[in-house]
Amino acid sequence: MAAVSEDFPAVPAFPAFPATGADFSLHRRHWLGARDDRVLAIVHGLAEHSARYDHVGRYFAERGFAVHAFDQRGHGLSGGPRVFAPSLDALLDDIEAFLDLLRTEHPGRPIVLMGHSMGGLEVASLLVMRSPAIEAAVLSGPALRLGDSAGPVRLALGRALARVAPKLQIPSGLPPEAISRDPRVVADYQADPLVPATISVGLASVLTASIRGLEERGADVGVPLMIVHGEADSLCPVDGSRAFYAGVTTPGSELKIYPELYHEVFNEPERDRVLADVAEWLDKRGPA
Repeated sequence: MAAVSEDFPAVPAFPAFPATGADFSLHRRHWLGARDDRVLAIVHGLAEHSARYDHVGRYFAERGFAVHAFDQRGHGLSGGPRVFAPSLDALLDDIEAFLDLLRTEHPGRPIVLMGHSMGGLEVASLLVMRSPAIEAAVLSGPALRLGDSAGPVRLALGRALARVAPKLQIPSGLPPEAISRDPRVVADYQADPLVPATISVGLASVLTASIRGLEERGADVGVPLMIVHGEADSLCPVDGSRAFYAGVTTPGSELKIYPELYHEVFNEPERDRVLADVAEWLDKRGPA
């Protein structure tokens, strides 16, 4: 089993797909094992890309999942203005278009939707606003609250500029050392040419507006939900996950908080334990 990027023309089965309402395409990659009993769709976070989930894709592909991910608009190898989205609806439309493709490519297979950080915010929004036809969802360090790195002055400036120059780039303010306690992960992140150090003021405004009120809507989640979050996450504080999960009523849901872990729980030294916890939870939802 190997990861396959759509940059390789020898793999025509899973082509890039058009961004909703735009004239550019979204890059895709997938990890396929010997079986595809279920589908896992991954939505990455802010200022990163799908290739950073290679170890996650391989892990679940070896356990019977067909794993797919895409670079969000303005991220990684996808098109569009850099680190920009015009609205939350555009981001959610892209995810739904991705899910529709996976349903045609893996007919009859149950789908699990996983989102990290900004992707976790988007998946949570999709769950409460659109009730997608999926089997279950997993949120990793979802951006349901913002840490001190955002700052009230930066947020206010972003909202003001978004009205006149939404594609203007400003420093993201994300400290690399806050993503993981593993120095190799931090070094790779800093050296990655597809990881920008900026964010558009338009996307910043979209995300901050999307967070408001969302953590009070856990009761609107209609599928089993697992949230994994590091208690030492300074970028997206764990209290946002606690507040959101407090309203979730779907049977089998679980909130798993890991003491001492930073933002990217799948990239922490304890990553194997976190992945195993998610796999065990998912095995209770469907075929092993």
